[in-house]
Amino acid sequence: MKIKTADYLVKRLAELGIKDIFGLPGDYNFNMLDAIINNPDVNWINCTNELNAGYAADGYARINGYGAVVTTYGVGELSATNAIAGSYAENIPVIKITGAPKTSFINSKALIHHNFSKPDYYAFEKTYSNIVETTAYLNKDNAKEEIDRLIETMIKTKKPVYLVIPMDICHHMIDDKIPEVKIKSDNNALNDVTEKISCLINSAKNPLIITDYLIKRYRLQNEVRDFINKYNINITSMIMGKGIVNEDDKHYIGINHGPLAENDFIEFYKNVDLTIGFGTLFSDLNTLGFAALPDDRFRIDIQADYAIVDGERFENVLINDVIEKLLNSNMITPKDQNSADKPFKGYKNIEVSNTKIRMDEIFPLLQNFLKSNDTVVIETGIIGYASSKMKLGSDSNYISQPLWGSIGWATPALFGASMADKSKRPILFTGEGSHQLTIQEMANLFKYDIKPVILLLNNKGYTIERYLSNNFDDVFNDITSWDYKKALELFSLDKKEFAYHSAHTSNELKEALSLAQNEQKEKLVYIEIFTDKADIPTLMKKSLDFIKSHSN
Repeated sequence: MKIKTADYLVKRLAELGIKDIFGLPGDYNFNMLDAIINNPDVNWINCTNELNAGYAADGYARINGYGAVVTTYGVGELSATNAIAGSYAENIPVIKITGAPKTSFINSKALIHHNFSKPDYYAFEKTYSNIVETTAYLNKDNAKEEIDRLIETMIKTKKPVYLVIPMDICHHMIDDKIPEVKIKSDNNALNDVTEKISCLINSAKNPLIITDYLIKRYRLQNEVRDFINKYNINITSMIMGKGIVNEDDKHYIGINHGPLAENDFIEFYKNVDLTIGFGTLFSDLNTLGFAALPDDRFRIDIQADYAIVDGERFENVLINDVIEKLLNSNMITPKDQNSADKPFKGYKNIEVSNTKIRMDEIFPLLQNFLKSNDTVVIETGIIGYASSKMKLGSDSNYISQPLWGSIGWATPALFGASMADKSKRPILFTGEGSHQLTIQEMANLFKYDIKPVILLLNNKGYTIERYLSNNFDDVFNDITSWDYKKALELFSLDKKEFAYHSAHTSNELKEALSLAQNEQKEKLVYIEIFTDKADIPTLMKKSLDFIKSHSN
């Protein structure tokens, strides 16, 4: 059968499980949007700006598996580039769709709006070619083939792709048959690498798995959980991989903070004789300033489409195939290990007081607030490191952006993540500097009846930047003060839709969180926490001290 190109594209997105498509309208993408709103299997989500739409699609994809964002040509798509670049950096599979002028205008280089005085209709594709895995510019001859190619690439690489669909091509008729996507490892290489991995694990007395973000991207959480239980192997996680295993699992020993970790972790790690990387990334913020780098015990490194074992690199072996083959193999001997005497506990309880609240007091109280089936979204900056130490409730999501680290990401990402899974309780912890960049998307939280608990850290500016700057008091790290309660009134239109609390002491924060447990069932809860501008978590201070001591 034949189908309109735009309808086929939406059909492919729905097949991937994308039920919500984010973006903004513009006259060049109206035909594309018609296809979206006329498809009963997907919903169109108007965002407040294109950057927020990209962040929302990113958050959605982190939970759902895939995401999509649609903008108009030129002015709209350029506004979304930072969001898509972040998705590219962190392997988030988002398809960026641009509605473009008619092919006749493109071919004649007509001077129409959203263009340069000397039109270049391919300039923005060139821009995106640097921040996505691949691009496509649809025409009558390539529409079907290019859509299928882009989607297969996104499935294989778990990275964003970029597609331009001119207005007239939306209505061009193409074949509606969906091809089978076959992405498999090289069998010989797969057999060789799994045999070598099995031999190393069998020879180890106390192996440790270091898991990370690619396990989330390839949606292998269940396989990893099955693996550690079948073979009785202990596991840690990098910051980007937090939440892959239930943190009350007896095999879980906490986040890998390296030498900056708690003593129990450090003592346990000393006795490890083999570390096994499951999709790890050893970037600066993921390792606390390169503190948690692997040593010579790191002999197995399983990445998205290759693996390195004892220095030997095996190409064309996919991470899902490697883990599945190991899981179904009888070559690996269960380890005689017992983690029951060292369960991960996260933060210890604190005594609250009526003195000025400190950063180190926030996280134990928030940890006690967490429960099963939460989606916890953490903004970049001083919050990220300390939050990674909190113990999550079972079956919870934890998402952050430690590699790209774009402030403002978290607020719209929370919106997208919440749309992807409405069964979980959304929790956002962000700083006021980040929040001000993208706070407009709060309006959609109210529109779509999403009821998160939002913790806003108000510390009078960019505190992490103060520590990184040459002068702590440089004026460029100050920000404009806002009355956030009034901002809530602006976005909600109804004061009954939210509850606002301020916390200047740990006692006030504990009380606010206690009230939020019930309030969140009926409304959005907003807790503004006031700390000193020089106050940072102990773990962040350790990291900064480590970086300083190793700067030479």
